[in-house]
Amino acid sequence: MIHILVRYSTLFILTLLVLAIISFSLAYLFPGDTLENLTGLVPQNDVQRHALEQQFKLDQSYISQFFYYVGNLLTGDWGYSFTSGLPLRDEVGIALPATIELATYAMFMALFLGVPLGYYAGARCYSTTDNIVNSVSITTYSFPVFWFALLLILVFSLRLDVAPLSGRISLLYDIEPTTGFILIDILLSDIADKSLAFKDAISHMALPTLAIGAIATASMVRITRRSVIDVKHRPYIAAAVSRGLSSWQIFFRHVLRNALLPILPLMAIQITTLITNAMIVETLFSWPGIGNWLIQAIYQRDYPALRIGMLAVSTLVITLTILIDLFNRMIDPSREKYERATV
Repeated sequence: MIHILVRYSTLFILTLLVLAIISFSLAYLFPGDTLENLTGLVPQNDVQRHALEQQFKLDQSYISQFFYYVGNLLTGDWGYSFTSGLPLRDEVGIALPATIELATYAMFMALFLGVPLGYYAGARCYSTTDNIVNSVSITTYSFPVFWFALLLILVFSLRLDVAPLSGRISLLYDIEPTTGFILIDILLSDIADKSLAFKDAISHMALPTLAIGAIATASMVRITRRSVIDVKHRPYIAAAVSRGLSSWQIFFRHVLRNALLPILPLMAIQITTLITNAMIVETLFSWPGIGNWLIQAIYQRDYPALRIGMLAVSTLVITLTILIDLFNRMIDPSREKYERATV
């Protein structure tokens, strides 16, 4: 186990180093002058340019500049946004949890709906019920997330008027962003009408979560169904049938746990898809997450915000992927044996 932790820690550090190098290089890849891209200021004379270059270490070698950049990242000095003038650390600290919130609720939806439906369809494979569930899941999974989100807006916001069109919460409520998760922040706040604010936040959250969660649920149904079908054709299932065990005994004793093990590694892949879909949906619902924030930074040519935002999103995805894969190894140590035998 210690060997696995060391290997994953090394992989994590090396990946973060590569991401930091790419993020640092963006300042030189953006169009225009590097100094103007970093500061947002146009030097009026050579003296001012030289002073700014010294401040941002641009008069030194690339290696010295990189170590200066990494040092600032580790100390929390991520720079300032051109458009708002606020520290990027504070802005990312507000926008990133909003994206994580949508992705988290969509993942819960996929787990609590997709996995049971997948088990049910797999247990009744090739029946009428299975064909219906499989057809619906394939159709839903085929929808582009932005098209499905627009369809939800058209039906539930514009036609039926049962859900808000945009935003995270009504302007009537002033919620202090303590954790970044709006529902938790409402519970921690000292406002008078917590129940009304809670319902309002849920109504704002319903459509974007449904847009992301429906596609994730469809994917989870297909993955779980295939895993259950594969397990049902294993030799130990045939042996259980020959011993006279009932269908429910076979399912709960043998199929349930063994079908779940192949599903868990695939959840790491779903993390990337969930966060990507959340960033896309944010722009349609004006959800104040990292995706919407990055789009605004592109429009405003806020280059420091762009490179810090992309670094933050990449770090989040890598961290979650490695943690989930490490968790999979802990609950299924046999993976190590098969991977060592694989050429």
